[in-house]
Amino acid sequence: VQLQASGGGLVQAGGSLRLSCAASGGTFTNYHWGWFRQAPGKERDFVAAISWSGVTTNYADSVKGRFTISRDNAKNTVSLQMNSLKPEDTAVYYCAAAPRYRPRDYDYWGQGTQVTVSS
Repeated sequence: VQLQASGGGLVQAGGSLRLSCAASGGTFTNYHWGWFRQAPGKERDFVAAISWSGVTTNYADSVKGRFTISRDNAKNTVSLQMNSLKPEDTAVYYCAAAPRYRPRDYDYWGQGTQVTVSS
């Protein structure tokens, strides 16, 4: 099972990016998806999550109102739309998947995609 994150890049403050994460080698309809990020010299932080059903979403306070997580079960993908980006959003972003009945156990991780926001 592999998760492949993509969509990172360099953007000016106030701009937008859309990250995607594709799963292969398995079906993730019964998995919760999450996005995390790690800035240089800092710990990895939670960004957003979406439940296995797609009904429930959660966001870190720092991204509420700017980021939107969504999933497409037919395509085994999850996306993170990031708007109004700020320099402090600069980090490597990771997607991850947790089983339905163990929502805090992110068993699968993508390789990360770099997001750089210039001021």
